[in-house]
Formats: sequence, C-alpha cells, structure tokens
Amino acid sequence: MVPRLAATSSDELDLIRINTIRMLAVDAVQQSNSGHPGMPMDSASMAYVLWTRHLRFNPRNPGWPNRDRFVLSAGHGSMLLYSLLHLTGYDLSLDDIRNFRQWGSRTPGHPEYGHTAGVEVTTGPLGQGFSHAVGMAIAEAHLAARYNRPGHQVVENRTYVIASDGDFMEGVASEAASLAGHLKLGRLVVLYSDNRITIEGSTDLAFTEDVGDRFRAYDWHVQRVDGNSIAEVDEAIRKANAETTRPSLIVARTHIGYGSPNRQDTSKAHGEPLGDEETRLTKENLGWPLEPAFYIPDEALQFFREAVGRGAALESEWEAAFANYAGEYPELAADLRGRLEGRVLPEGWDAEIPQFPAGPGLATRAASGKVLNSIAKRVPALVGGSADLAGSNNTHLDGESDLQAESMAGRNMRFGVREHAMGAVLNGMALSKAFIPYGGTFLVFSDFMKPAIRLAALMRQHVVYVFTHDSIGLGEDGPTHQPIEQLASLRSIPNVLVIRPSDANETAEAWRVAASHTGGPVALVLTRQKVATVDRTALGAASGLANGAYVLREAEGGTPDVILIGTGSEVHVALGAAETLASSGVKARVVSMPSWELFDRQPANYRESVLPSSVTARVSVEAAAGFGWERYVGSRGRTVSMAGFGASAPIEDLVREFGFTAENVASVAKEVLAGS
Repeated sequence: MVPRLAATSSDELDLIRINTIRMLAVDAVQQSNSGHPGMPMDSASMAYVLWTRHLRFNPRNPGWPNRDRFVLSAGHGSMLLYSLLHLTGYDLSLDDIRNFRQWGSRTPGHPEYGHTAGVEVTTGPLGQGFSHAVGMAIAEAHLAARYNRPGHQVVENRTYVIASDGDFMEGVASEAASLAGHLKLGRLVVLYSDNRITIEGSTDLAFTEDVGDRFRAYDWHVQRVDGNSIAEVDEAIRKANAETTRPSLIVARTHIGYGSPNRQDTSKAHGEPLGDEETRLTKENLGWPLEPAFYIPDEALQFFREAVGRGAALESEWEAAFANYAGEYPELAADLRGRLEGRVLPEGWDAEIPQFPAGPGLATRAASGKVLNSIAKRVPALVGGSADLAGSNNTHLDGESDLQAESMAGRNMRFGVREHAMGAVLNGMALSKAFIPYGGTFLVFSDFMKPAIRLAALMRQHVVYVFTHDSIGLGEDGPTHQPIEQLASLRSIPNVLVIRPSDANETAEAWRVAASHTGGPVALVLTRQKVATVDRTALGAASGLANGAYVLREAEGGTPDVILIGTGSEVHVALGAAETLASSGVKARVVSMPSWELFDRQPANYRESVLPSSVTARVSVEAAAGFGWERYVGSRGRTVSMAGFGASAPIEDLVREFGFTAENVASVAKEVLAGS
C-alpha cells in the first residue's frame, strides 16, 4: 500500500515537498553506502524556494540559452541537485537516483558537466563552482551589453549558486568574489549554506571570520536569513534580484543533517551514510514513511513537474521576443543566435593571420600578440586578458575597450593578480558556448591555475591559455620565475592541448589551431626572448605544426644518423647542432615538435615518417624537465633538459651553463652515436 502524507495547509505541503528532496538524498546515499547526506538535508528548504519560485529553466530543453544558471558549488551535496533534476522533469529517472555513485550511472558522486542533463558545471573541488559562476555572470553581462537594445532584453538570465563554508575557505573564491564586486555583477546571487560544520568538526576550529562582512568589503549586497524559513529565503532572493549594481550573498543559517536526531549539527552528517537506524529515526522525526525507500508523494511530484509546462512557456515567450528583436535588428540577432549556439568562428575568420618574413628575431609572445589581434578583428567571441601582465603576455586587443562595470561590452579583461580566479572565470565564460575566452600569465604561474585548468579539461571547454616567459630564457628574474616542471605537468593532464611554437610562423599556426580546437583547453607556451624566424623555403620545409611534429631540416645525403627533436626556442639550438654535426660528417634530421598531443593523434604511418623506428639515435632538446621525453627518444636516446632549477643571470650565460648550445647538443648526439 502506497502511504499518503496528510497536509492541511500550504505550509505543510511545502514541508512535504522539501522533505521529498531531503529523503531522496538520504535514501540514495544510504543505498550506495557512500556520499554526503548532510548538505542536501540542510539546504533543501532554500533550494526548494529557489527552484520553484525564482529559477527560470526548461527541463525539456536544458540548453535553452536564456535560462538561469544554477551552480551547486558545494558539489559533494550532489544528491540535492539530482533530486531537483528528477523531480522537476529533467531526463534523470528514479532508477538513476537509485544508481547513485555506481558504475555507468548518470548520478556520479559530484556533478559532472555533459554527463547529466541539467548540470551546468562540474563541481566538487570547493571554491571552483562559485568562481565559475562569476565567469557565467560575466558572460551574461557582456552579451547583454553587446546585444540588448531598448525594448529588447533578449539576454537577461541570472546565475544562482549554493555554496558552503568550505567554498569560502578556499582562496579562489576570495579572488573571484573580489572581481565580481569590482565588476558589479548584479545578476549573480549566492546562497551561502552557513551550517558551521566541516569534516573535522566545528568551523570554529579554523574559520571564525564574518563571511558577510568580508563580502561587504568586496562590495556585495549581503543579507542574513534562517535557511529553513521559506518566507525569509524567498524575500531575500527577491531583494537580491532587485539589486542591479552589486552581486548578492544570502548568508543562510542552516543545520547540516537537518532532521537527523543524532547527527544534525555534527561532522558525522557530512560525508557518510546515516546508517539504517539513523535513517529510520530521521524519517520518524520528519514524519516520513519508513517504506518504501525513494518515496515520492504524488502531490509533491505533481507540483514539481509543473516546471515542465512553466519552462516551455518561458522559452516560447523568449523565442517570440527574440523574433521581434530579429525583425528590428536582423544582423545583431543572427550574430547572437550563432554565438549562443556555439558558432563563434565566422567564415574567413583567419584571413588576416600574418605570415612573418624569415630573418630577424621576434619573441613568440610578440608574434602571438600580432596574431591574436588579427583574429580578434573578425572574431568578436574572442574575449580575454591577463593576470596583470597584458604588456608582457601581449594579450591586449588593440582598439577594444576594457570590460569594466561601466563598459561590460568591452573585450579586454583585467583579471588583476588573480591567476586562479582567471582560470575559473574563463571556464564559466566558455560554458556559455558564446566565447573563445583566453587568459595570459607567465608559464610558471600556471601552477596557480592548475585546478581550473584541470576542470576545463574534464569539461572539455574551449579555453586558450597564453603562457609566456616559457623557460630559463627569461633570464635574470631567476629560478622563482623560470618554469621547469610546468610543461610536463600540463602535458600530463588529459584533454589539454599544449603547443610550444618555435618561431613567429609556428605561433601563427598555433593560434589557428587554438581558435578552432574542440575537445578541451589549449595552452600556448611562448618565449620572452627573441628567436629567429626560420627560413623554411631554404630548408625545403613547410610548417607542420597542425601535425604536432614535422621534419624541419632533413639530413643531407640519405638516411639520418641521428634525429634531433626540439620544441620552442630550442628548435634553433637543434638546427645549429645539425650544422655542427654536418661539418664532421654526421647526418642529422631536425624535427620540430611543438605539440606532443597533436603528434600522438596522427596516423602511425605519419609518425613513422617523422621519427622512423630504424633511427634509434635521437636527442631531444627542451629547456625544461626531461620527464616524458623517453617516449620519443627511446631507450638509446638522450635528453638535453633541465635536471634542477634555473638561476638568475643573463640568458647567454644560462644557455651556456645549462648546456642549451649547438655545441653541447652536437656533443651529446655524438655520444649517443658512439653508444656511450
């Protein structure tokens, strides 16, 4: 017999619906014997208010462009989101809920973008979801400023977040919150579940600041409410939505594991199932039927499923409004529609990419700036900037305004010294599909960005990183700024495409690849120092950067004795070494290998043509850690690389002392040939 819950008032009906969310989470965690029940239990009330009274979405079209975005920054509470998605009619069945955290499930332990309908962003690492949401809000504000016209507000979605104590302990959230306040992102609303419990116990152990006051200092609008009061949460969201010049933080006092007689307000509620006995006691305490598990009252499901019709109506209204907009502004409408659907590269977008003459040196960072500007003229979706290093990274778009609170249509972003937030913001922008966002900093500082880069890779987002000052070649700034392990680290992340071009023309090709790449982020790794632009005509070679590696200089007189493989500025060292070897009768092929990832994707016959298995004498040259090069040089080969950190000195001294000279590489090649 199916149980029924008696309700005699609207308040009681609200409570039944809220407890439906709670108990789906409790039962899913209990059945999987794994998960985090406490957060869904404490945040169910405010999530209910948000999803049923404020959030604009269409369950049958999760990608409707003008939907509001919901980000569960506290991704460990994923069952809160999965419960809401199922109840409101997304393509997520009750069997999917029952299969929480199991192999092949659409309900993984933390929300994953692209894996579950309705999940806007991959969250779990604390602070990241909140910071991605800042990027989402920037994307909305930029598109609104660029495309909306009086009487035609075709871009007007909001970004809502539920965040936790842990989110606001992470430094990236502070960086992003500061930037959001500076940009006056009035359509960003964050509900902070202030349950005051972490895994180790009370937040008093390590986190006693007043978060609300901190956010006021960031120029946020701050309110405080009882997180279990439907009326207070509802009114706070309304007030937040009335704000136009400040992002909003709603500090909601909640109780982790709400309703659990023995685990509420304890760390035991955070990351483990309640257990059979405590689950029973919790259901009894909340007046919930003990059986069946995963019980959804009909009256609750019918109410939640009203979102399907409501969402369809919202989308239809928007489509009608967009049609009116298109009638008055057809070119703008076509451009916006294309961007919203991810068509960000117009025909002929690469027509102005320059071809650089052979000869005098040009730093690849300088070449990158020229190429970036040539593309930006034709690709308005290209928006980005630098972590306070635009002049060094050459990331400034000439003739374009800054993206600031008073000029959100600008394309030059000023991230400040906030590398981690920059990475997360770029992800949030990329998730809109309407941008090719890019961000620049020194390669050594990619370490500050690594969690955001990893999430970009996991979500396969089209983000471009402009990493300059790529080796010991930056000189006197010394080992604190000279990247050694960063290339190997970036190459180790799945779905990240790393490109280290050797000269201006390879840099041009690198940008052509980066702008059109799909399937993950692209890291362009560029020199501070000048490098000669190779005369490929004289060498009888064309740039094969799109293939990842190619023969730049063929050995004279037949099959090569040795293959020299270089990347970036060290390709020129390899070319010099080949000349030195030739003078002593050694035939050396020089291979430029700007991208391991692109080369590894090529057919076996192409890879064999570049690195024939018959030539086992190989030397790689790269002014970075040699980790990983064994896959290309083999057991007989050698790497000329960095075995430790760099030093502070002029570049001429550094390359000599660390062995990045033609003479040393030629000597190593001879040692390989001699079998030593």
